[in-house]
Amino acid sequence: SRMKGLLLFALNPSSPTTPILRSSAVHSLVNRKIASSCASAAIIMSATTKSLVVDPFCFRQFSEHEEASKSYKGTVFSLSVADFEDIVNARYDEANLKDGYAPFCKHIFIENDIAPEAKVNVLPITTDNEHNLRTKYEARNDKELPVLTRWFPAELVGADLPSAKYLDLILYSREQINKENASMGKAGREGETAPWGIVSIKAQDVDHELPMTPITAMRNALGKEHGGSGIAIDRDTYMEAYNYWKDHATVS
Repeated sequence: SRMKGLLLFALNPSSPTTPILRSSAVHSLVNRKIASSCASAAIIMSATTKSLVVDPFCFRQFSEHEEASKSYKGTVFSLSVADFEDIVNARYDEANLKDGYAPFCKHIFIENDIAPEAKVNVLPITTDNEHNLRTKYEARNDKELPVLTRWFPAELVGADLPSAKYLDLILYSREQINKENASMGKAGREGETAPWGIVSIKAQDVDHELPMTPITAMRNALGKEHGGSGIAIDRDTYMEAYNYWKDHATVS
């Protein structure tokens, strides 16, 4: 073929079996092929080298997903999902992964120099602010069972909250995400293979995990079909969480 002849000529221009072609034309063709191959390789690498991606469950924390974020009471980022992923992957170091409440759950903490809108969102409950507490039965999506939650409305207590020093990225393994999606009949990110999905982002002032709220531990124990993870309650961990959250509440 013409391509085979060109490549043979490029490798051995003196061979009598190769056509006599101008070397500039051969070099031009070879360079174009090399450039095309490099571009294809770059696309493949970009699709396979991300360690962290934002799971659709966490889209509600990004303002570009307007429908999901407008009713979310936690931290909402003005950064796009793509920009956020670029930043956290550039800072990702597997050695910094911290164990979560189950083998499939990890945490990674990054300094919050990327989102000034991410405010500290936990306050101690005092006699001065306890009248601002609100409660509500709530499900985070239409597959979950509603559970009782409580919070401080941001419009009542959040005017002077400082920007958080850290972001706690809560990660689930790809295997666990696929299991939960299958059990609830949900679609994930099509074709996604990144090993970790970011399922929640917490803005806080410490670079370690805050105790999980007791109601979240109860929800998880319900099982995947009800929006949980299927992890049974550990009494000691639950009581540690109770001792923290009986005196604190989120701002949202």
